Amino acid sequence: MDKLTFYAMKSPEKLDRIANYLAERLSQDVRRQRVGFVMIAMEALDSLLVSCHAQSLNLFVESFLKMVQKLLECDEPDLQCLATNSFVKFANIEEDTPSYHRRYDFFVSKFSSMCHNCVADPDVRARLRTAGVRGLQGVVRKTVSDDLQVNIWEKTHMDKIVPSLLYNMQVGMSEELESPKDEDHPAVVAETVFRDLVCRASYGNINSVLKPVLLHLDDHKLWVPNDFAVKCFKIIMYSVQAQYGYIVVQMLMNHLDDHSKQLPRVKASIVNVLSETVLIAAGGSVGPSVLEVFNTLLKHLRISVDKDISATQSPDEKNFQEAIINTIGEFAKNLPDYQKIEVMMFIMGKVPPSSESQPVKNSKDVLLQTMLMKTLLKVATKYKTVLLNNAFPSTFLDPLLRMSVVSDPGIRRLIQEIIHTLLDRHDNLLKLTTVRIPEQISTLKLTVEKAQRQDIMFAKKSGPLFYWHLYKNAEMQNNKVDNFETIFCTLALMFVEMNGDEVLIDSFRFALGIQHMAKVGDLPITHKCAIHAIVAAHLNLISQLTAVPALCEHVAVVIARRKESAPFYLPAMAFNRKNTANSYPEKDVVLESCMFNPDTISDALRNSGHDTSSLVSPFMPQNVIGFDQVDLKKSASDIHSLNISFSLDSRSSSIESIRKSVGEEITFESLKKVLEMNPRAKEEEQKERQKILEKFTNGPFEDIVARSEAKSEKFANKLNEILEKIAQPPQAAEPLSKDGLTVPIHNIQFPELFIY
Repeated sequence: MDKLTFYAMKSPEKLDRIANYLAERLSQDVRRQRVGFVMIAMEALDSLLVSCHAQSLNLFVESFLKMVQKLLECDEPDLQCLATNSFVKFANIEEDTPSYHRRYDFFVSKFSSMCHNCVADPDVRARLRTAGVRGLQGVVRKTVSDDLQVNIWEKTHMDKIVPSLLYNMQVGMSEELESPKDEDHPAVVAETVFRDLVCRASYGNINSVLKPVLLHLDDHKLWVPNDFAVKCFKIIMYSVQAQYGYIVVQMLMNHLDDHSKQLPRVKASIVNVLSETVLIAAGGSVGPSVLEVFNTLLKHLRISVDKDISATQSPDEKNFQEAIINTIGEFAKNLPDYQKIEVMMFIMGKVPPSSESQPVKNSKDVLLQTMLMKTLLKVATKYKTVLLNNAFPSTFLDPLLRMSVVSDPGIRRLIQEIIHTLLDRHDNLLKLTTVRIPEQISTLKLTVEKAQRQDIMFAKKSGPLFYWHLYKNAEMQNNKVDNFETIFCTLALMFVEMNGDEVLIDSFRFALGIQHMAKVGDLPITHKCAIHAIVAAHLNLISQLTAVPALCEHVAVVIARRKESAPFYLPAMAFNRKNTANSYPEKDVVLESCMFNPDTISDALRNSGHDTSSLVSPFMPQNVIGFDQVDLKKSASDIHSLNISFSLDSRSSSIESIRKSVGEEITFESLKKVLEMNPRAKEEEQKERQKILEKFTNGPFEDIVARSEAKSEKFANKLNEILEKIAQPPQAAEPLSKDGLTVPIHNIQFPELFIY
């Protein structure tokens, strides 16, 4: 063997004849089933293949591949494994000048069939399957590095390679691989080869790998259960190049679109796989079209709601909807905060319009609103609020608050929970969820920090919006216990997160306002008791946080009176879900001694240095944003209401700046005039404007008045002249002469533009 190798290396031109001779001998030995001689011949070929690196190796390789093919066509498992090992050695050799006309179609087909071998002997079956998987790996390595060779990424090849690998991986999932020989198990080798295949895929080829994967999962019904599908896509996401991860997500989205008419269980499994895929994509973008992904998921959510509009949804449909909501949350988790706000605004745009005056009557729309609000809440939990004005832009806050006064109590509760999530910056939410009156507020261990300037500005701008909608929420006739609990939580979080004098006074005004509503409003007795309990708990909270002794004393006295004579006005009883009709008073009698006194509260705050001028005026709920109805007469611009004022001492308020405030129409003619304008004329016009400006800014006031009176007198004279002309009766028009009617048409002088 050494002599043969030395001779071939010394005379590489003889490689072709050596290969032909070995091929003839190998064919004879195969026919005669002389396995020993076959192995010797293949060993010689392998030795020559590894040792000789020359341009003449191409001629040798052709004969070598023919011999490998001859052995693979045999039925003997040992010879097939021998041929596969030789091919793998050949695949690991980097040729200087590879042959571009070489074909590997037979090897792809043969190795793929070996991956599906089903002989009775388990050891032989495992050997052949492992050999087939290694052979496919050799084909990929040999061809993937050079684009001028066979394109292994073609559909005909990938449709054989990928399912063969997945088949062995799937079979291995049911077996426990714990022995030392597990590294040679077909499932382990197939997984390694599959990772290598995905890792080598470029931008244009990743689809060629993913399509057979999806088709294999469909054909073998491997979506339900989806353990194997999750495993496959985890391997893909961990192996694919990071910048191509969004392509995998997009392929799954398209696959979900193609299966929109499948059973909910199948779609839910696809969405769950998508969710796992997004988790792995953390730290990188899920693609340039983020909103397109959310749009697709929301579209499927709407389709699911449209399909199942019955009162009792099927469990599979509910699971599918929950899977979509969770997946959207995982998508949002990987996005930067500014994009999370955009996503929440995008979801709000998909909500069917509704308001207090125009409630949604269709149960399908109510269900869709509920699902979208759950989705919005899921995204909100992934957002970390830093500044409230960033978390609540007006384009998001306005429709959110509009939805907070819809007729459905479940949707109103979800809206309040969304507001809680975005308001809570110091993890106080869980401490304020329950309506209670602790004797010492310090037991709640609240985190209260001084409000920033931006938060104070936000409170001044948007505080009235929150309070108006909370007031409308409190007076809803179909409120549940959960609704009142969320109202209290919103009030408490607003005060804790926007801590300031303005919020303090507004909180007292609102609390006294809903107390008055509960006293005089037409509400059920249970609602009135709940509102009074909210007022007591809220005033107890803010009085102890502000630490005004007189205020704390008044609140404590009122609470003590309620414990004695009106316990139904306290949270312990008003929010007890085990209450019956006998738990409440038979007559709705207002106990003034158990009410909080506005004058006492005002005096206590005034004596502590707070400005209570706004507290004197009662809380009057007004639709500050006019969601439900808009008065066009009031909203239209009124010329008499315009008040243009500018300082004569400021050059910035020149005539030119006033003209700039008016929208300038840019047309082709105007641009043409600018280009054709003489620079000198432009400078002269600018100087003239400057002179006029200086006359008004630096000239004596008497001269300006005199000049203005002269212009006014001239204008009045001209106006009188016009009015006199209008007042004169119009002269009768003379009849047309007959001669004018008999002029031949060919003598009439038409304008040039009228002639064709």
